[in-house]
Amino acid sequence: MVNQKYLDKAEVLVEALPYIQRFNRKIIVIKYGGSAMLDEELKKKVIEDVVLLKLVGFKPIIVHGGGKEISRWVEKVGMEPRFIKGLRVTDEDTMELVEMVLGKVNKELVTLVQSLGVKAVGVSGKDGGMLQVSKKQVEGGDIGYVGRIEEVNPKVLYDLLEKDFLPIVFPVGLDEHFHTYNINADDAACAIAKSVNAEKLAFLTDIDGVYKDPDDPKTLIPELYVNEAEQLIEDGYIGGGMLPKLNNCIDAIRCGVSRVHILDGRIPHSMLLEIFTDKGAGTAILCEREAKYYNEED
Repeated sequence: MVNQKYLDKAEVLVEALPYIQRFNRKIIVIKYGGSAMLDEELKKKVIEDVVLLKLVGFKPIIVHGGGKEISRWVEKVGMEPRFIKGLRVTDEDTMELVEMVLGKVNKELVTLVQSLGVKAVGVSGKDGGMLQVSKKQVEGGDIGYVGRIEEVNPKVLYDLLEKDFLPIVFPVGLDEHFHTYNINADDAACAIAKSVNAEKLAFLTDIDGVYKDPDDPKTLIPELYVNEAEQLIEDGYIGGGMLPKLNNCIDAIRCGVSRVHILDGRIPHSMLLEIFTDKGAGTAILCEREAKYYNEED
């Protein structure tokens, strides 16, 4: 008699089949950040997930941050970090360090992907004029070389995808005077997803997803239509770091992305659970034409 654990594995593969069929040859943008970037074992599992998506027919693009690694290097070289409204003040010396650290992280990810048998190319938002920015203005002071995305030119990404490469992007860009700016990785992932008409955008974070009450783990919301997400914000349920992230999700949906996923990158293989199973592992924000998969009675 066949061992039950093998039958269970077969069931998982069968459950994944409609998702593989639906998203075959579709672009999915993955914003990779948070603690999953610092833990080597978690990093390997995230990249394994992305490689699997590529090998079953998806067209993934990774957009990564590196804030914690940047902070570590700022301290290591004896620079004094300053923040205004939660944004790192980025003078010329800090910008040079940011670009160096993000480039280092980028090539480490390229190496890891290629060690698993998939061709990858690391690029910055400067390459091919991909991310064109203006200086971000905030109340409370000058934050220096922090950019606001004005335009995305995705040609280099389309070229890489067409040649069967997996693009890995780090978020720096150029203004009209060709000065280099640091860009929030969530903003970059959202803008890139819109520009390439991505079918999915996934944020790997340090939280499980969207909660109606952050203090009650039972209030995790598996799926939200975009108008429901807007209502949660309007009713005051969403605050802190989740507010700009959820606004980015809403913006991406309004600009044509079908589904946006907020996942806990600290959970091994959370991306596969979210994308290939009916119940998922985080929160999915959907456009109105999408059907919900989750049945609360299950």
